[in-house]
Amino acid sequence: MDLHRADSSTSFVSYENFDAYLSEWKSSRPFNHLVLSDFLNPDVAKKIAAEFPSYDSNAWKVYSNPLEEKKLINDWDKFGSTTYQLFQFLNSPQFVGRLQSLTGDSLSPDYGLNGGGLHTHRRAGKLNVHLDYSIHPKLQLERRLNLLIYLTPEWQSDWGGALGLWEQNERQDGPGQLVQSIVPYFNTAVLFDTTQNSWHGLPEPIKCPEDVSRNSLAVYYLCVPRDGANSRGKALFAAYGDQAQDPNVLELIQRRADVHQSRFVYGD
Repeated sequence: MDLHRADSSTSFVSYENFDAYLSEWKSSRPFNHLVLSDFLNPDVAKKIAAEFPSYDSNAWKVYSNPLEEKKLINDWDKFGSTTYQLFQFLNSPQFVGRLQSLTGDSLSPDYGLNGGGLHTHRRAGKLNVHLDYSIHPKLQLERRLNLLIYLTPEWQSDWGGALGLWEQNERQDGPGQLVQSIVPYFNTAVLFDTTQNSWHGLPEPIKCPEDVSRNSLAVYYLCVPRDGANSRGKALFAAYGDQAQDPNVLELIQRRADVHQSRFVYGD
């Protein structure tokens, strides 16, 4: 296999599996999404898992607060060779063109990986239910699709860490019922539309062993803002459980969602 050919559709993605699921896009609930098993070529998935930085590496940017316990790397220079090549492929016209058949809109990759890149959670890691930002802070394009690929070998369902998809509660204007829970099994990908009140997250603390991390890779795709596009410039989180009664958490949510105050919350 020639992993150096970023224009080769067979080097990175198992398109047979990808194409087999496409018919499920429009009928999926609570918003358009696909769950794609064995998404990457097995050799590619194994190489990227092996390249994943140690959880204790200084390369990670840390998010630690009542809304999220996670780490992120979106600096291309810190990616391993195969990981770098995969990001190049996932942002290529060949791959992006296939995604356009789902949305019907012309899509653009986010080469800067704003909010994307490599993500990791360890035991007690979590991510409150949230809506992603709508308008890209640098490009002023509308965020349309998320692609997440899970990369922890031999992940066990009883460790938690499942990605939940919630329906919209119109009366409360927030997340309603949990409709689907997606276990982050190795080499499973989730592709979803972020513009349909797409509440998602993993709010329950992960219960994996201390020496295991829930690792994933994230790429986002953008389009020219459509009529009626939400103007949200930052993620909007929802309180979870008893947090709904905690004024400090509710204030944190408001500050985190404000494009002018969020950098003071996270120091970036």
